[in-house]
Amino acid sequence: MSIFLHCFSICLLNFINHFFIRTLYARFSLLQPLQISGKSKIILILCDGLQLESNYLFLDIAVQMKKSVPWRDSSGFYRSGKSSLKSIQTLFSEFLRDRHSPSLLQEYYKNFEVNVIDANWGDSVPLERVISSTSDLTNLINNPFSFNQSICILEPSEHVGHNTIGEPVRASINVAWLVQNIADCDSIVFPLWKSGLMDRKQLAYVLSSSLAVVFEGGYPTVRDSTSFVDTKCSHADLLDLSEELIVSRRLRSAPAIFICLGHQLAAQAHIRLLKKAVNEILNSIDVILFSRTNSRESLKQVCNRIKEVGEKLRVVKNGRTVATGWNDLEFAVGINEVPEAGHCEIIHYDKSDFHPDKEMAELLTAQAITAEEYDGVIEESISHEKDLNIVMFHTDEVNEEAILFANWAYRNLYQALLPARKELVLSDLSWLFNLPSSIEILCSTTAEGKLCTEVAATCINYRDYDTRQTRRSFTCQFHPELRDDLREFSKSGIPAFSDLKQDDGIRLLIRLLHDSLME
Repeated sequence: MSIFLHCFSICLLNFINHFFIRTLYARFSLLQPLQISGKSKIILILCDGLQLESNYLFLDIAVQMKKSVPWRDSSGFYRSGKSSLKSIQTLFSEFLRDRHSPSLLQEYYKNFEVNVIDANWGDSVPLERVISSTSDLTNLINNPFSFNQSICILEPSEHVGHNTIGEPVRASINVAWLVQNIADCDSIVFPLWKSGLMDRKQLAYVLSSSLAVVFEGGYPTVRDSTSFVDTKCSHADLLDLSEELIVSRRLRSAPAIFICLGHQLAAQAHIRLLKKAVNEILNSIDVILFSRTNSRESLKQVCNRIKEVGEKLRVVKNGRTVATGWNDLEFAVGINEVPEAGHCEIIHYDKSDFHPDKEMAELLTAQAITAEEYDGVIEESISHEKDLNIVMFHTDEVNEEAILFANWAYRNLYQALLPARKELVLSDLSWLFNLPSSIEILCSTTAEGKLCTEVAATCINYRDYDTRQTRRSFTCQFHPELRDDLREFSKSGIPAFSDLKQDDGIRLLIRLLHDSLME
């Protein structure tokens, strides 16, 4: 009986392997042989426990069929081969110039159904560039022009949450279509939730060499690492990546915009970087600066002071202490007192209520100095356009105490490192010069007149030690790429260009990209 079953199963598998795949060839008119992973198998379990394996798997076939959409070998969708950094900057500028003029790309729209789309990532151009494996990443690196002129979008999870009608929202699709529709700027998505970090060095190279990086939101919570278990990119992996993005904002490198979950990961990464910096300095500075007594002692005093404040600073919400010190798991990010999902108003940041820690006055003074030194993109938008109304989509929030502390600590470190720069830049502590020089809280949010989120957005400043010029990256708790309906464009369609120009959130996203690309 077993021999009969064995022979029958072999015949069945041969039928599957040949007839089914030949049918696929005919159905989709493939011109090239289908490449199928040798590790993928079909396993038949027979009634007597006998198992037979086939080297083909229907799911693998479907994935390979999807990958048959070829990548464009030049930049631009509406103007193939003609999109460039200069044209993208110009089109962003024109979009922001007013709220009524038509698009400079209007003539090119006629050849495309730009307002009706139903494609997801990988289904068709211009959303064909999906990096979901190491081989995809290698192929991308072998075609540098494809990412040098593109925005890279990082997805920590499959979607950012569900909207009011129960749809999962893949917000990265909106980012991609917005920059394509407004400036004919291409996008590449990295679904880290199903690929993991792949080759870290290759990933870092592509991201830093791209036009800009958008670190999207997601439904897990950074307050609970187990909420990431259903993804291939853990909370720890995402924190490592966030740190790497923060310290990679060098001359001619890509700016980063961290959204929602990305905003919260960046806040945690700031605190981890500061703890790492302080510990490494205190453990090695006596040897590195053994002949520079004044610089050495000054740097140690600064680090000891940062450590002292960091270990005892309290996070207070509604008069109640919810976290104490930078070792507390909820020091950087806590649960919001007023969870938001919908329309909120952006207002200027202002800390006016009482805080029990006396160090808060020093931290607020540092925040005020940072705000005076740099022009805030969001602050300008509030002042010169109108009150910004933005879509929020979250239950957690970045704690203002953590960001005020990070700004104060970064500022003190930047000044203390400068006198011993020549010695330190040749040591193992050279990475410290890639740290931000400050971080500013740009705005807060209100709903129905009530303060909801104190740290709604931040600007991460990098003052170059040589040129004294400043580069910036941004983080925001809100989703500027989502409209009031909280829907992705693959389901709702792309709004008319005139509607995009009136949308405060979209204008803000384009302003962040435009201003950071100019640096």
